[in-house]
Amino acid sequence: MKKKLIAPIVLSSALLAGSIPVNVFAQPVNSSEISSVQASKEWKERASVPFFVKDRSAEKFSSGSASNALNYLKKNEDKTGIKNPDKHLKVKSVQKDELGMTHVRFTQAINGISVEGSEVMVHFNEKHEIVSVNGRTNQTLADAAVDTAASISSDAALQVALSSVNAPEELTYEPTTELVVFPFEKKNHTAYKVNVNFMGDEPGNWFVYVDANSGKVIDKFNGLMHVEENKTQKGVGKGVHGEHRELHVTRVKEEGSGTKFALADYSHENLGGIETYDAKNDNTSSNDTLYVGNSAAFIGDYDRALVDAHYNSEKVYDYFLNEHGRNSLDGKGMAIISKVHYGNNYNNASWNGRWMTYGDGDGKFMISLSAGLDVAAHEMTHGVITHSANLVYRNQSGALNESFADVFGALVDDSDWEMGEDIMAPAAKADGVTVLRSLSNPNGVVVANEQRRAYSTNGGVYPDHMDEFYNMPTSVDGGGVHVNSSITNHAAYLIGQEIGREKLGKIYYRALTVYLTSNSNFSDARQAIVQSAIDLYGEGSEEEAAVHSEFDAVGIY
Repeated sequence: MKKKLIAPIVLSSALLAGSIPVNVFAQPVNSSEISSVQASKEWKERASVPFFVKDRSAEKFSSGSASNALNYLKKNEDKTGIKNPDKHLKVKSVQKDELGMTHVRFTQAINGISVEGSEVMVHFNEKHEIVSVNGRTNQTLADAAVDTAASISSDAALQVALSSVNAPEELTYEPTTELVVFPFEKKNHTAYKVNVNFMGDEPGNWFVYVDANSGKVIDKFNGLMHVEENKTQKGVGKGVHGEHRELHVTRVKEEGSGTKFALADYSHENLGGIETYDAKNDNTSSNDTLYVGNSAAFIGDYDRALVDAHYNSEKVYDYFLNEHGRNSLDGKGMAIISKVHYGNNYNNASWNGRWMTYGDGDGKFMISLSAGLDVAAHEMTHGVITHSANLVYRNQSGALNESFADVFGALVDDSDWEMGEDIMAPAAKADGVTVLRSLSNPNGVVVANEQRRAYSTNGGVYPDHMDEFYNMPTSVDGGGVHVNSSITNHAAYLIGQEIGREKLGKIYYRALTVYLTSNSNFSDARQAIVQSAIDLYGEGSEEEAAVHSEFDAVGIY
């Protein structure tokens, strides 16, 4: 069972009857101590001053732009308390939400260097009127108060940070380093903010602040959420297509925020967990976080793609465990991690050797890819392949890699023999593109990429026989790993029609995990699948005969 990190519990102390000491009078306190404590308190409060201004500007702006937001702040310094905003603020993001509102986020800055923890947000309604401004500013800052020059390099700061948290050599992702102004203990420091993430027995998501001049650690904290032992429970969610999903979620504690709920499932024995992360559409993994909600019901629009990824991951895990006795992708209980909302208008999903990643689609060709159970099964099967045959991802071995992922995608999502029918956007369906690939009728689907079609002998559709094999260089689709996979896909479909899905799955799983090697080609696959049928159902069985017959049917001899 995965070692879980227990969130520290703060117990309130109470004086019970019979426990009061004899001397109950307060002891005198040194007046200088009072002054020091009070000064520190006042400094901290001034270093992070919150404000919230509700307003409806008489002026209607042409758009909810950053420049219009800044113009408003310059005209309304008295309302916000922000002096010289054009000099002390820099744009961080501009986002429009589903209600038509636009939110402009600024960071407070000195000489262009962001002040840690100080942000200002300006909110426009759908009519481009400013309705509110909120955030926190550091009022201890003055132009001459902070020297923002750095005398050590970011690489040197990184080494200090790594050493300070005893980071292992293998990190989860590339650490990030940013020069910031960091308010701490009655002083505004110029510091490098270093984020270091790693797994292991004592995993960490550390934020380390290294003084940019002395090279000493000013402060550090572990931003990893700690899961309460045995607190995985039932939750609910709404999927991309509106389905009601029953989920396993986990109560977590965030400092200062109380109890929340994470898309983290630790209910399965000897499994490291099923964890679903928010990739935040920013193309970096360093900012990905375990997805957390305020309740055990994940029903918001943004939640939907995450809900489906979490739900589908458990479905695929259950399939491999119940049908094949395989505990997770590596067979040893490794954590199953999904990262959702990846990139912008990203029409893809992937397995990177450690976790699954799902894009949201562009809304024209695809919608959120996590909506497809077959897509989740496809990507997770790539994980199984990595930890079994490890088929090299090029030419025929790469096509087999794709084909086995498709086959198990269709076995887990057993409503049809198509791939991707649940992730196609309405516009694509209106144009007749209803699936990505078809195991039952490969020739019924046009290859999307013109460069791939250039190598076709059958009019640019997916091939269903070796006569239609795409002879492509490895520079194009890895030598045809996606298009040529449909030949062995079709063989699997034909076998399944003869012997049924359950037997097909058992034969293919055995071939993948027992017989195939990293450079196996199509002929090797036929031999492996024939031998697996013999192992399971006997020589001369109808199962063996079906494998021979249907591989003959697609021209793999």
